Amino acid sequence: MVTNRNEQFKALFDPAGVIVAGASTHPGKFGFVVLHNMITCGYAGRIFATNRDGSEVLGRPTLTSIAEVPDGAADLLFVCTPASTNAELLTAAAAKGVRAAFIASAGYGEADDEGQRRQDELVELADSLGMLIVGPNGQGLVSTPSSLCAQIVAPYPPTGHIGIASQSGNFVSSFMNLASQCGVGVSRAVSVGNAAQVGVLDALEFFADDPHTSVGLLYVEGIPDGKQFAQRMAAVAQRMPVVVLKGGTTASGARAAASHTGSLATDDLVFDGMCAQYGIVRARTLTEAFDCAATLATQPMPSGPRTAVVTTVGGWGVVTADALANTRLELTALPADLRAELDGLLPPRWSRNNPIDMAGGETKDTVPAVLRAVAGHPEIDAVILLGVGIQSNQGSLERNGPFYPDHGLERIVAFHERQDRRYIETAVSVSAEFAKPVLIATELATADPDNAAVLAMRESGKYCFPSAERAVVALDQLHALASWRQRRGLEPLAP
Repeated sequence: MVTNRNEQFKALFDPAGVIVAGASTHPGKFGFVVLHNMITCGYAGRIFATNRDGSEVLGRPTLTSIAEVPDGAADLLFVCTPASTNAELLTAAAAKGVRAAFIASAGYGEADDEGQRRQDELVELADSLGMLIVGPNGQGLVSTPSSLCAQIVAPYPPTGHIGIASQSGNFVSSFMNLASQCGVGVSRAVSVGNAAQVGVLDALEFFADDPHTSVGLLYVEGIPDGKQFAQRMAAVAQRMPVVVLKGGTTASGARAAASHTGSLATDDLVFDGMCAQYGIVRARTLTEAFDCAATLATQPMPSGPRTAVVTTVGGWGVVTADALANTRLELTALPADLRAELDGLLPPRWSRNNPIDMAGGETKDTVPAVLRAVAGHPEIDAVILLGVGIQSNQGSLERNGPFYPDHGLERIVAFHERQDRRYIETAVSVSAEFAKPVLIATELATADPDNAAVLAMRESGKYCFPSAERAVVALDQLHALASWRQRRGLEPLAP
């Protein structure tokens, strides 16, 4: 049967209605959890839950079979039933106009030879029905444009522009947990499970044409056809930044991947070369992968490697300079005219070099003025700003101490918080004005998420790095991708 894959993915991620097959009254069962998550997270479409006993679940009536669902009322089937019943469910759902199904059920190719046979038969059936199936043995999917949390676990992330596809459901959760923590959100997310019919590349290709998605973030373990994988990844990378985290890079990791999803690992050096050749950002760790995706989703690409570090105190600048030394970035010497301009803004004890150490001599207007001067200079390609949140950190101690709000503390705490917000607003503004990345890093991103500077970053939609070292790694990857596109005459990709 001829099918339109893009329309099938729209049915998966933006369904007008969803059938939850196998809804359960037991709060520990998948059929309970997915129904709970869909309702709780605000899915506005129609939900039809089936339960063979017709029991009420979460205060909602259920249907005893899919046959009771009105024709054309649902686009998506979420399957929580045993593998032995699923072929019948797919057939019944297709008759009702369902075009996509997510299968959470296990007991397929990851189990044994008999499971693999059932999996192959399921794919053959779905193909004959013109239905897209994701899974089996998958965790679920999220689509924030549709307020859809059709998965058997938390979390539900904030709305954003990162599209996640993973061979491991746990990594989908990890990436979305990080999104929830920092506020840089997700558009779509899906765990492909055994990838019987649909794999991470199928989802990635949909993301590349999805107006809600600007960055693809993948976790992969095994690649059955390396040549096809490379060709398809290369085609997407021309149009959208792609960040990949790969598991199974060691012998022990490859064995774990085989037992996890039945995946066979590929040669790591070959994979590394493929990423470098085709402009794919390869991350080495979970946090690096998310850092890079969040940066690509929120920052413009640099036009070159020349980086300036702006810091309120020296130590942070020193370790950032060390981190930059191990990258393709350049801790550029300050141009004479920029140094002269900074002389007029800072006290004589400032570093007069890069990193630009303001030496604790800033006034209420210094940080914004320095940021504008540095980011606006034509010989600076990117800026890393350190030291935001310090004033609000002191303000927090004063607010929670025994003397607040007396002794002028109410006024000074408000001033501290207002200033930190101003610094963030300036950084966001000059980044947009000069089309340059301005990365902000502070351990307060995790140590005190309610700090005024951190909150201002969340509200702006920008990413606040938990450390300068992580900001440097992400900026290095951003620069490498920008350079790859420049060498090929491709336009830089905007967030």
